[in-house]
Amino acid sequence: MTHSPPAALVTGGAGFIGSHIVDAFLAAGYRVSVIDSLRTGRRENLNPAATFHEIDLRDADAVERVLAAEQPAVISHQAAAADVRDSLAHPQEYAQINIVGTLNLLQAANAHGVSKIVFASTGGAVYGNPGHLPATEETPAAPLDPYGVSKRACEYYLESNRLNFGLDYCALRYGNVYGPRQNGQGEAGVVAIFTERMLAGAPVLIHGDGQNQRDFVFGPDVARANLLAATRGSGVYNIGTGVGTDINTVFARLAALTGYARPAERGPAKAGEVRATWMACAKADRELGWRPTVGLADGLAHTVCHYRGPAGAA
Repeated sequence: MTHSPPAALVTGGAGFIGSHIVDAFLAAGYRVSVIDSLRTGRRENLNPAATFHEIDLRDADAVERVLAAEQPAVISHQAAAADVRDSLAHPQEYAQINIVGTLNLLQAANAHGVSKIVFASTGGAVYGNPGHLPATEETPAAPLDPYGVSKRACEYYLESNRLNFGLDYCALRYGNVYGPRQNGQGEAGVVAIFTERMLAGAPVLIHGDGQNQRDFVFGPDVARANLLAATRGSGVYNIGTGVGTDINTVFARLAALTGYARPAERGPAKAGEVRATWMACAKADRELGWRPTVGLADGLAHTVCHYRGPAGAA
């Protein structure tokens, strides 16, 4: 007797992180479908082995139709508007895309027997400027911008939904995710922005003094965390490296990898920027069996190699 493969749905599956998650689920033997509005996602990121639905999560009827057709056992929910500075200018749009879109997905998931949802949250934006570093899952949430607020709100809705309707979840609080396929124009990411501009010989701007520290975590490592969370764990998990790296260091390492000889240009610090954040990830190790496997030096080298190739000539 043959058994059909388990079904997974990835929202935002044409995006940078989502497309790596699609690849990970397919490699693990899942039947995968994708929802993406292509607002920032790219068709060329789509794995042809996945079924693609071009819809917006704000369209509740369309979301319902997709879940009725695909009947996923697990959802990896990556679709979001995800730019801190843009969220300050367009808070209503962030609430509609991130919060209302998630609620539409949860209602359809409840109606169609989904057993688990893995949610892309944010470590940097949810914790704000933590009083102690590294931040743990018990560190108080103190988001500084509407993007972080929207992600924290979704975490509350996930817990409320679990208590009232029984749908289990893992909310993965990502560090600053970087790697191949990240879009310097459409998705937030200093590594992608710097790499694209350096390879083009264009000026590179650092806002403020460049001493802001972030927890940089490699995209395929994040994809593996989503795959593990599909069948393990419950609740909130930090997904990072536990190491803070400042923006000046990232600039210097990428300049060395790309052969970029120009000094960075300097501009004023941006509103809403977290000064320093990195996260302890012992809980993910203990309960999900996840830890990062690619350090920053190797991850940056892989990323630059990708952008130098045909697929990176965006």
